[in-house]
Amino acid sequence: MSNSQLVRGYEVVIGFETHAQLSTRSKIFSRAATAFGAEPNTQACAVDLALPGTLPVMNRGAVERAIAFGLAVGAHVAPRSVFARKNYFYPDLPKGYQISQYEIPVVQGGHVSFLLGDEPRTVRLVRAHLEEDAGKSLHEDFVGMSGIDLNRAGTPLLEIVTEPDLRSSDEAVAYARELHKLVTWIGICDGNMQEGSFRCDANVSVRKPGQPLGTRREIKNLNSFRFMQQAIDFEVRWQIEELEDGRAIEQATVLFDPDTGETRAMRTKEDAADYRYFPDPDLPPLVIAADWVEQVRGSMPELPRAMAARFVAEYGLPEYDAATLTQSKQMAVYFEQAARASGQAKLASNWIMGEVSRRLNAAEIGIEQAPVDAVTLAALVGRIADGTISNNAGKQVFESLWTGEATQVDAVIDSKGLRQMNDTGALEQIVDEVIAANPDNVAQFKAGKDKAFNALVGQVMKASKGKANPGQVNELLRRKLA
Repeated sequence: MSNSQLVRGYEVVIGFETHAQLSTRSKIFSRAATAFGAEPNTQACAVDLALPGTLPVMNRGAVERAIAFGLAVGAHVAPRSVFARKNYFYPDLPKGYQISQYEIPVVQGGHVSFLLGDEPRTVRLVRAHLEEDAGKSLHEDFVGMSGIDLNRAGTPLLEIVTEPDLRSSDEAVAYARELHKLVTWIGICDGNMQEGSFRCDANVSVRKPGQPLGTRREIKNLNSFRFMQQAIDFEVRWQIEELEDGRAIEQATVLFDPDTGETRAMRTKEDAADYRYFPDPDLPPLVIAADWVEQVRGSMPELPRAMAARFVAEYGLPEYDAATLTQSKQMAVYFEQAARASGQAKLASNWIMGEVSRRLNAAEIGIEQAPVDAVTLAALVGRIADGTISNNAGKQVFESLWTGEATQVDAVIDSKGLRQMNDTGALEQIVDEVIAANPDNVAQFKAGKDKAFNALVGQVMKASKGKANPGQVNELLRRKLA
């Protein structure tokens, strides 16, 4: 359970329902394709439309992905679960019902843990159940009318439901990011929020501390983390103002308008009884044998929290580094390749979290698209570690590699003349000349002024045209000035 935070004397209570589109090539109950971007109504078959004489058949791949999620969050994978019909009437729901799970879901319980800053948080999960998606209503391109695209009808979803454990928009976004990382890490969802593959609904209410839960309003289809935070913050302020003005909160489904930064009511919120759930007569119970669960377990990748713990134990990284490097599977793989190839795990970590991440953010690309691969970064890190070049010279080399000016670390070092001066005799001569030419700085240093020492270091670096090894310069100067 999360720590309470008060807003104007009110406690914020947030629960999440997330629809993760499962990464199968076909739909949950038919063989129709799930590819994004097809021409409208070209990927909806007779089964998706429930035409007379058709029967749904369960997609084994969707079940395996649900099992994998259950294992990843430490949940109970039900050996027997049941599908139900959720009845409601909407233009983009061709059957007049949605096949979902109600009384007995496939995944029960579990938790998602994450860091909010440096503070650990854990959110309890109620359930995760399999269901089919509806179609999509299109309003933008039609004057006075709406269009219906049924391509998404029957697309497999895993709906992940939390307890109302979140207490701020910051916590909500941190949870959503962690969940997004998890489902993409284990490969059950591509996580593309713009295409609707990962959609979050936030149930938001406020209450005075110690009071019963307030009436919640559900913010639907939040498709970016930035909008998620803005929507929750606005909704919290709105509910508090309503209550302080003496008005009651009515349970409702609301939408967030990113242009105005406000939520607006779409319809009154239904309860479970309104959907008239009953077992789907066309689908038998879903039976999952123990050996099937173990088969899925054996095929799963190392989970991010386990990998972060291993990075601490195996590479001696600080926990902060390990947590940062496991924010995505691609970054974790990149780091491990660089660390192993260079033998310099901490230095590789510093470069990935620093210069590499800065460049990725500026270019708005993922690490899998980085122009400098992990092996090349390892070669650069190795040359810094063995004293061939300084860290500042390393940045010049990295610039050439990133922009495509060159592809080989040593070639850049030689072409730019960046090798450090490691000849002790030559360096000692420069140090002697600098000491002789700067008696005032020498006297000030001996009088206890450290700035004078830094000035001497700077003079040596200038005389060597930046090629002197800073560590050697410091050591020689201190020995000669002792």
